[in-house]
Amino acid sequence: MAEPVRVRILGVGMGPGHVTPEVAEALRTVDYVLAADKSVGSEEDGLLALRRQILAAHTDRDVEIVSVTDPERDRSTGLSTWGYEAAVADWHDARAARYAAELRRRSGTAAFLVWGDPSLYDSTIRVVEKVADLGVALKVDVLPGISAPQILAARHRIVLNAVGRPVHITTGRRLQEAVAAGQDNIVAMLNPPLDRLDLSGLDDWTIWWGANLGAVGERLVTGRLGDTIGSIASARAAAKDEAGWVMDLFLVRNG
Repeated sequence: MAEPVRVRILGVGMGPGHVTPEVAEALRTVDYVLAADKSVGSEEDGLLALRRQILAAHTDRDVEIVSVTDPERDRSTGLSTWGYEAAVADWHDARAARYAAELRRRSGTAAFLVWGDPSLYDSTIRVVEKVADLGVALKVDVLPGISAPQILAARHRIVLNAVGRPVHITTGRRLQEAVAAGQDNIVAMLNPPLDRLDLSGLDDWTIWWGANLGAVGERLVTGRLGDTIGSIASARAAAKDEAGWVMDLFLVRNG
């Protein structure tokens, strides 16, 4: 029986400076890195370049990045919650099939470099489970990384929760659902562009916003939401122009 493929799922924060000693040691054990390639036309996916920087900083040899063209996903703006979840599930199935083909062909020790931490709004673990369901024998381990909410709090020099109170973490898509449920201290991740984000009723809330934290294009904005929305839109556009990609999140608090 063939040896199982070793798969290491490694949280890398947002760049070389966020890699923990534990993850750095793991990087030195891998034969190659598997990565979704989201290039558009002739423009390379900027996150592939960031992965190269991480490997160059923490390994003493050339580790191949095996870029796998990312499958198309239904991103229709009018999807219901069920429709959105079904679209993501189909996308993950397609990703798993492509990764499975590479892992069968290459074997050895593979790594996935996960932005932030694998436990929080990232689906690499789920996709790797789907690869195993496709019959690829795997030996998997997961190492944590610095998460985006941690960096957001540090950059703004704040504590995410008020004394003795919770912080609710959700997606931008479900922000209003959280507000309607009575949440008043909310971290929102996986956010769409502002023109597709429903911020109605939150003008008097305070926002702590950040984009590309710890990476090229980092931007920060804070203040009364109603007064800062224009600044956030400009900062988000500037972050994308500088880096070629943008990942943003925010904390909003009432009171």
